[in-house]
Amino acid sequence: MEIHQLEILRELGALGSVKAVADTLMVTPSAVSQQLALLQRKVKVPLTRKEGRNLVLTEAGQVLADAGAAVLSAMADAKDAIGNYHGSAAGRVSLCGFHSAGQAVFAPLARILAAPGQPRIELSDEDVAQQDFPALTARYDLVLAHRMDHSPRWPAERVTVIPLAHEPLDVALPAGHPLAAKAAVTADDVGGEAWVTSHAGYSPADVLSAVAAVSSREPNIVHRINDYSTVAALVATGGVVGLLPRYTAGPVLNPDIVLRPLKGISTRRRIDLLARAENLKRRSVTMVCEALQGIMAGLVEQG
Repeated sequence: MEIHQLEILRELGALGSVKAVADTLMVTPSAVSQQLALLQRKVKVPLTRKEGRNLVLTEAGQVLADAGAAVLSAMADAKDAIGNYHGSAAGRVSLCGFHSAGQAVFAPLARILAAPGQPRIELSDEDVAQQDFPALTARYDLVLAHRMDHSPRWPAERVTVIPLAHEPLDVALPAGHPLAAKAAVTADDVGGEAWVTSHAGYSPADVLSAVAAVSSREPNIVHRINDYSTVAALVATGGVVGLLPRYTAGPVLNPDIVLRPLKGISTRRRIDLLARAENLKRRSVTMVCEALQGIMAGLVEQG
């Protein structure tokens, strides 16, 4: 079997469709299907099965995909041995991040890496639900991801996790709101407020669900907005309250907003870097990781 066939199988397991694999590898869907068919002829058990319109891996297919990942990692080690790829500090590194992290860290990172001899960083923002971050490692060297403490852990068999921060979401209040005088608020304090929150599957919506459960009140959701700068602007008008991250919301805050901790509910999200093991063998990628760790440590200290 060919290495590129194992790569296609691995990407199918991560992305869930032939079209997504074709887009990632920059080939046609028919070429992907042809290589999967050639690989299947060499294996006695089914590697894929239909699930609706998608083609997904069987258990045997996942076993082979995981073995293929080990092969790809070994190939990366071979490149490292000759030193003309992994050892280069000035290599290209692609990084994507969710919006609030991007607002907080992308500009400082670009400034740090502007000097000669530094990695050439390529930045993108990706607004996806928590469970969809690992699949982005198929397209980017590094993925800035977040998940709530109570949500499923990242799939360790598919990605390497580098922790960056453990960030609370605080209640954002108009500066003139009566609750702004308190050092912290409870679910009972804010359960009856009008809210701007995120769409389902994102951190603020998860926290607001917990507020509703603890306060035994159906939340009054007026707006569903994922962009924190828009959330901050709406809170500043005085009509709603919201949830904003404590460390990474700096670029969107203004004097018309105050943040107050929410007591009695777990509001913390984990901000992590996700990457495939073979990418972390490159010096340019580890340099970007180190820079991000330093930037995030500074944000936590300020927060």
